[in-house]
Amino acid sequence: MELTSRGNIQIRAITDTAAVASAIAAAGLLPSPTHERVRNIVASPLSGRSGGLVDVRPLVTELDAALCAAPELAGLPGRFQFALDDGSGDVSGLRPDVGVHAVDADTFAVILAGRDSGVRIPFGAAAPTLISVAQRFVQVRGTAWRVAELADAAVLLDGARPGPHYPAVSSPPDQLPGSLRSCPPVGWITQRDRLVSLGAAVPLAVLQARVAEFLAAIEAPLIITPWRSVVISDLDEGVADTALRVLAPLGLVFDESSPWLRLSACTGRPGCDKSLSDVRADAHAALNDGAPGVHRHFVGCPRACGSPSGAEVLIATGHGYQGRHP
Repeated sequence: MELTSRGNIQIRAITDTAAVASAIAAAGLLPSPTHERVRNIVASPLSGRSGGLVDVRPLVTELDAALCAAPELAGLPGRFQFALDDGSGDVSGLRPDVGVHAVDADTFAVILAGRDSGVRIPFGAAAPTLISVAQRFVQVRGTAWRVAELADAAVLLDGARPGPHYPAVSSPPDQLPGSLRSCPPVGWITQRDRLVSLGAAVPLAVLQARVAEFLAAIEAPLIITPWRSVVISDLDEGVADTALRVLAPLGLVFDESSPWLRLSACTGRPGCDKSLSDVRADAHAALNDGAPGVHRHFVGCPRACGSPSGAEVLIATGHGYQGRHP
């Protein structure tokens, strides 16, 4: 299994696709076959448990249901991304196409192409506003795949004006609440309720079936993050300590200073016919070669699939790698 930059899981090397699809649907993981490709919603992974100004978890369900209920939104490009940021600044840092970012306990800023639009809306208007913006994008996008490709993203707000108590500010603030940090929660995280979350990076996003079985055996909520990592939540300290001792030797990374947190790659050879190299093997070999603080993403072709925002992208040429800096 592979974790993606959209917080999804890809299952590869399937021999019986129909059987797997049936099992996934039976587990409730395919609520809308028509909209599965566009259900790209990321949310602050620790929301309601640690940090943040509001709990955005209920909005995930509300937005997903509203998205699947809008037939025209099945036409969204597959890379279009929604984000629900609880004020931590984590998923807003991913530069989503459209999102909301909590500025206090009752108010959200509307985000367009990763930037503050200046519009403020109440908590209850979050999902309807995001749906309205997405519908407008479908109407006006032309050949654009992402909001950032539009000449003027503000045109998307034509159908999503805030009410009189939530006006657009005169000029967007330079800094939203939170540090706009796009990095995974890793390590031992004490929750507000004194339970524990464990954040684990997954080297090169490859989650082996055996490790997944151990994760499932913990019988705790699992959150897949857009940084290709896993959060195991709501553990008492004893269970968390045992889980840490079992999972770390299996390859999960709980050290936030590990170089694995600054290294990623696309699928590459042999899984992708377009790739010019086995990028994962190359990335692994270069684990300790990067400059401090720089995230490197190895890709097998110029499409640069899965490139994280702000990363140095290293593109295979067949004779080495060519760098593309953010």
